[in-house]
Amino acid sequence: MMILIFIFGLVVGSFLNCLIYRLEVGEGFLKGRSFCPYCRHILSWQDLIPLLSFLILRGKCRYCQKSISWQYPLVEIATGLLFLSIFNFQFSIFNLIIACFLIIIFVYDLKHYIIPDKIIYPAIVIVLIYNFLRSDLLGRSDLLLSAFGAATFFLAIVLVSRGKWMGIGDIKLAFLMGLFLGFPNILVALFLAFSIGAIIGLGLIVSGKKTLKSEVPFGPFLVTGTFIALFFGGQIIHWYLNLFNLTI
Repeated sequence: MMILIFIFGLVVGSFLNCLIYRLEVGEGFLKGRSFCPYCRHILSWQDLIPLLSFLILRGKCRYCQKSISWQYPLVEIATGLLFLSIFNFQFSIFNLIIACFLIIIFVYDLKHYIIPDKIIYPAIVIVLIYNFLRSDLLGRSDLLLSAFGAATFFLAIVLVSRGKWMGIGDIKLAFLMGLFLGFPNILVALFLAFSIGAIIGLGLIVSGKKTLKSEVPFGPFLVTGTFIALFFGGQIIHWYLNLFNLTI
């Protein structure tokens, strides 16, 4: 079962790579066959086997020998591992679907410093509909409060910094996170996002790859914090409260 879930995750990751590329070039994903972005040659079935094709072809296009981006196998592997984690810790079809949206946001923002509206708005609508159908949206005020609270927090940062520290896309993503995680997991996700972002940002500055004025996409850190909070939010909160002998 675990192997099948991982393989399924690889297949979904391959599809997500296709969506990311077509978002980048402004093409629809419902029609048209996959092709090499360099030579435009239509790819055959043996070129499209998740992960395996990349290994067999040694990371090069079969037709033009141009290097294939490492994004493709990494996204496939990451999706497979995330699907395994969701299956083991927080299994639901809903979580799998939202995970797909978050993976696209992670990669797209990392590459282009933009969180695409074509991805974030459908994700928010799906979470709203899902929670409404389960009556959670009406019965759990923490979902809406978490969403608006997180979005307001990021809006304040955008206004204070005049868009230099955060972008509008981060506000939308924070809203999605609040709806998805609820309270208190949203606090865990935000704390982890800022902590991981600070550590990596400091590392980039020390290594000379970035300066204090350099722009760094924050979406990947928010997505990372969301996944950690989803899987381990309860344990982290329990550990924190025990550390200070508090209750919630």
